[in-house]
Amino acid sequence: MSKRDQGRIARAGRRSFGEFVDALQADGRYVFDRREVSVELGLAGLALKKAVARLKARRRLCVPRRGFYVVVPLEYRSAGAPPPSWFIDALMRHMGRPYYVGVLSAAAIHGAAHQQPQEFQVVTDRPVRSLRAGRARIRFVMKGSIDRSGATDVKTDTGTMRVAAPETTALDLLLYPHAAGGFGNIVTVLAELSERLNPRRLVAAAVADGELARAQRLGCLLDRVGAGDRVGRLAAWVARRKPRLILLRPGRPSTRAPVDDRWQVVVNERVEADL
Repeated sequence: MSKRDQGRIARAGRRSFGEFVDALQADGRYVFDRREVSVELGLAGLALKKAVARLKARRRLCVPRRGFYVVVPLEYRSAGAPPPSWFIDALMRHMGRPYYVGVLSAAAIHGAAHQQPQEFQVVTDRPVRSLRAGRARIRFVMKGSIDRSGATDVKTDTGTMRVAAPETTALDLLLYPHAAGGFGNIVTVLAELSERLNPRRLVAAAVADGELARAQRLGCLLDRVGAGDRVGRLAAWVARRKPRLILLRPGRPSTRAPVDDRWQVVVNERVEADL
């Protein structure tokens, strides 16, 4: 038998790309990459591109990043993709980057969901462009100290994902004010998140964060949203470091603004949670 005939027989014995995708879903898997397709089906290059395009057109497949594919089950066809929580852990492993789900997305997971975030927010160690997965937008923000930040594994419908601890989330809201929806929304989210804060872990998060001014602002805000019982340890930690006087909201006028002596913060912004 010629090599050409052997190749034809081998190809005939392989599953089609669509059958491969169906088999993954049947096994409870919703992600795969280019390398797996090459190994399993011998499919690569233009042939793979065309096969992917066909399934994308049928809304059977989503490609949030080149070479990384997400299977779309029937119930999510109209959305174009399953929720990012189904595949974010696999995506970040595919990218080779540390991460945690953070800011408003983490706050929502911890029960502070006054308004559902319009994007899925992920903290990682390098700049990464936002991605689209169907209707969902995945936004990345960079944090150099991500390895020191408190995060935990949270169960999802397809496995687990890393999520910032409540204490890390509280500090990150002030680190990324634009991603957090601005000062007014930060106050509202903190009012809801405060019930999940552990006083001892809050100090540990502030130490890991390494920015004293951010701890001052956070403590000041938590006091003003009625969470003073959670910040005693943090206040003592801040006091021992003899903080300088700072503005609650940098860049805003501070004339005649009162001073919070406990936190050494000039309260130059009205603090009111929209609950």
